[in-house]
Amino acid sequence: MTYYKETDKTTYYENIPTNIYQDASTASKEVAEEIAQLIRSRDEANKKTVLGLATGSTPTGVYKELVRMHKEGALSFKNVITFNLDEYFPMEPHSLQSYVRFMNEHLFDHIDIPEDQVHIPDGTLDRDEVAEYCQQYEQKIQEAGGLDIQLLGIGRTGHIGFNEPGSRPNSRTRLITLDRITRKDAASDFFGEEHVPRRAITMGVGTILDADKVILMAWGEGKAPIIKEAVEGSIREQIPATYLQEHQNAQVILDEAAAEKLTRQKTPWILTTCDWDDKLMRRAVVWLCQEVEKPVLKLTDEDYNEHGMGDLLTQHGPAYDINIKIFNELQHTITGWPGGKPNADDTHRPERATPFPKRAVVFSPHPDDDVISMGGTLIRLVEHGHEVHVAYQTSGNIAVFDADVVRFMDFVSDYNDMFDMGQEEADQMLSNIKTFLEEKQPAQVDSDEIKHIKGLIRRGEAKAAGRYCGIPEDQLHFMDMPFYETGRVKKKPLSQEDVDITVDLLREVKPHQVYAAGDLSDPHGTHRVCLEAIFKALEECKDDDWIDDCKVWLYRGAWQEWDVNEIEMAVPLSPEELTKKRKAIFKHQSQKDRPLFPGADPREFWQRSEERNRGTAQLYDALGFAEYEAIEGFVEYKGRQK
Repeated sequence: MTYYKETDKTTYYENIPTNIYQDASTASKEVAEEIAQLIRSRDEANKKTVLGLATGSTPTGVYKELVRMHKEGALSFKNVITFNLDEYFPMEPHSLQSYVRFMNEHLFDHIDIPEDQVHIPDGTLDRDEVAEYCQQYEQKIQEAGGLDIQLLGIGRTGHIGFNEPGSRPNSRTRLITLDRITRKDAASDFFGEEHVPRRAITMGVGTILDADKVILMAWGEGKAPIIKEAVEGSIREQIPATYLQEHQNAQVILDEAAAEKLTRQKTPWILTTCDWDDKLMRRAVVWLCQEVEKPVLKLTDEDYNEHGMGDLLTQHGPAYDINIKIFNELQHTITGWPGGKPNADDTHRPERATPFPKRAVVFSPHPDDDVISMGGTLIRLVEHGHEVHVAYQTSGNIAVFDADVVRFMDFVSDYNDMFDMGQEEADQMLSNIKTFLEEKQPAQVDSDEIKHIKGLIRRGEAKAAGRYCGIPEDQLHFMDMPFYETGRVKKKPLSQEDVDITVDLLREVKPHQVYAAGDLSDPHGTHRVCLEAIFKALEECKDDDWIDDCKVWLYRGAWQEWDVNEIEMAVPLSPEELTKKRKAIFKHQSQKDRPLFPGADPREFWQRSEERNRGTAQLYDALGFAEYEAIEGFVEYKGRQK
């Protein structure tokens, strides 16, 4: 937020007061503190506080902070009444996906709120009881004095609560049918879209708008498109979150990633005078090229002036000088030597010429993220003679279909039968597994035995991909970080044990390069936790003798791609190299054709990766650079402080 000199103009297009924080953790603490202050002030006035609460990954940081305050003796919930937004229907309260269970695990089990002051829609009702129940739910809110604060997340369709597109602004608590996109987004929680309930009970838009204050929160790049629509778009039924524009005391709380498409973040120069640093200049010029459909070196003074960038000309012009500067900067990001080119002038190269060869650690959150996101670069590093280690941070076991377990166990049984090796024991194991899977309920946690087998399947695929890329098996590291091993989509918090495992590997290898997944739109949150572990490990290693000679590169690809203006190392791939990358991805057979958790993108991972890599190359081409088949992009992480 340092670009702007006249901050009163930067929110011109925003129809809801919006605060942007550096990260979700900081933002969550601010929201939690506001709630805490309200509770304390209402306590002093001998009044109850009535909170409307939300579920999902978005508010968990707020609940974590509220629990911390309570445990430290700084906050009591004895005079708090809560009403939750929604619940799936039908839904048993102890089911893994139940919002009753969610709220207990994240908040209620850890604070002193009386049980009779907690209200969550009941997913166990008979269908003919629902209408009357919803009326009673509304009545209880009114009897409590109305909602003081309502917390909200936002869905990809713009839904708030489960108020899907088409919901009216005067709607009340009711039973609704879930939108197809909402069900698809929830599929990972239910281990398959076919298991997601088709209906839910939700507070209405009108119920939400009756709250004294509404706080909508959103984190991550994946929410950025819908946040722009909700904050800057017109009010319309198709995006229920836009109704908040009519509320007298609504507020949107974002991290920088979720805010990246807002005008003040994406194109601040059309709003006000900017302090033009190198990063903002590059972003503006790339944007201008796309707007006028010209390469960098063909931009004119008129192009700049007509698109709100006249002050850039005044400060750094004419256009020719700006064009040359940005062209050279972008040109210097392109390199066929991701490990550095030996015996070369590395003044304008993204990587150092020395030492050569280098030791590199590629951290892969799941056992296939390495080849999906940077397979071409990984193969190039090996071919150039660098010592490449791949660290698979999690087992990936929940992403294996049950049928694959049976297939592999059939193989083991047939193999033992052929060679008469422990047949009775193998048959018993196979029988137990088949019985468990036949009786397994949707979203039921696998037995430890099955989780282990699924992990071995993913491990075998990773070894096959590593061999194909030319990496010795002793340079493949299976970290099996404990936070992941729940057998469920919902993971445990990152622990010191997870960080210690990462520290140990870094100190063993003493890398000159670290590659880590920076595509935080992973809908399951695993990438985000894995990256946090790496950052914490690097911080613990900050005084090690190898750390000052280590660069950290962040890759994307599985869920999104870096914008061209962000890329600091662009590695071109030939058609042959792109084919090699595809074959490496194909080694992960359990994820081929239809992965268990595909997210919102219907394409297979290899298709997403190739199309994104080709798209990046096409953008470079449009900007006036050499025409490549594909490009993998990286951003250097500079957050480490000595």
